[in-house]
Amino acid sequence: MNKRISLLWKISIGFFLGIIFGFAVGPVIPSSPVLSGYVMPFIELVGKIFLRLLMMLIVPLVFASLVAGAASVGDIHKLGRIGIKTLVLYFITTAVAIVIGLACGNLFQPGIGMNIPADIQATAREAKPLVDVILDIFPSNPIASMVNANMLQIIVFALFFGVACILAGERGKKIADIFESVAEVMYSVTHMVMSFAPYGVFALIATTAAKFGISILAPFAKVIAAVYIGCILHAIIVYSGMMILFCKRSPMWYFRGIREAAITAFVTRSSSGSLPVTLANVRENLGVSEGISSFVLPLGATINMDGTALYQGVCALFVAQAFNVPLTLSMQIGIVVTATLASVGTAGVPGAGLIMLTLVLTSVGLPIEGIALVAGIDVILDAARTCLNVTGDTAVCAVVAASEGDELK
Repeated sequence: MNKRISLLWKISIGFFLGIIFGFAVGPVIPSSPVLSGYVMPFIELVGKIFLRLLMMLIVPLVFASLVAGAASVGDIHKLGRIGIKTLVLYFITTAVAIVIGLACGNLFQPGIGMNIPADIQATAREAKPLVDVILDIFPSNPIASMVNANMLQIIVFALFFGVACILAGERGKKIADIFESVAEVMYSVTHMVMSFAPYGVFALIATTAAKFGISILAPFAKVIAAVYIGCILHAIIVYSGMMILFCKRSPMWYFRGIREAAITAFVTRSSSGSLPVTLANVRENLGVSEGISSFVLPLGATINMDGTALYQGVCALFVAQAFNVPLTLSMQIGIVVTATLASVGTAGVPGAGLIMLTLVLTSVGLPIEGIALVAGIDVILDAARTCLNVTGDTAVCAVVAASEGDELK
């Protein structure tokens, strides 16, 4: 590819070529030994390598950047203030997303007329009790947390470590400087990995398009439309409003600045996997300081799930309508509360929203068999909701930065 073409355009070209290629070859793969035995396995391998390279960055990048970010704040009271602002904004935007999802579900009524008896068999993981979710936030062995990539535990330990660097004075500053250097090196590694992104994006989207094809869209078109339109509305109304009200910036400035992160999230379907690109975008394009971005974004990739929450609202109504179960206003309010709290325990990895949906359906007495209906199109829904998850992280990051006096670009 021509070096004068920006990385964003390269990724976009890879994305659209992947869709065209996947839809074109999908129907003929079973009858073609070359495609099924060599071409598609190779393309799938390229996509998996790209995902692994992204996942490779997460633990060292998050830990080093969080330690450096917390230590660079230099004031424990300021760090607490940033933390409170971040958590409040994350919970508010998540709750609003669920309301928009329920509104789209009521408007589109995707499950009306399906009249499915509750005899579908589905396998779903049992949701953890809230007490266990809270307990799992705190690591008993930080090294094991890093090995297992338990992001909440890594974040907690990194914050303790960063605050300790502040309390340790001059000696702590030396340690913090080391982690800042490690973080800078990881940013360079991120740029190296992202140079491979156009090919990884092509491979991932081509594999998905070839596997599911256009036919998968038809039976559940209303569900897909409700989720995608809901995500677009949330981004346009909520995030644009946040930029105008709190950052005094144009929404176009914001969406241009985070577009690479949004595309990466859409394709990889992983908030955590997109984190290196998200960090780079908010710093280089929006002008958010390292101290704030290193704290707000890793936390958001773990607990802020606007897109996943919106998806819960749509899918809960879809299941209720499909099984002819009336969903009262109080039950819909229960979905808002449950999905908002459950988002804290949802991992930022592909497919985690389906696990969270189990908890939401159970909380309002809907048939758990409904998971089987959504599972068939979950990969398509997952792309949109993950894109909104990451977009929400960057919006909150920009607002917190503006409130703390950062000079946004």
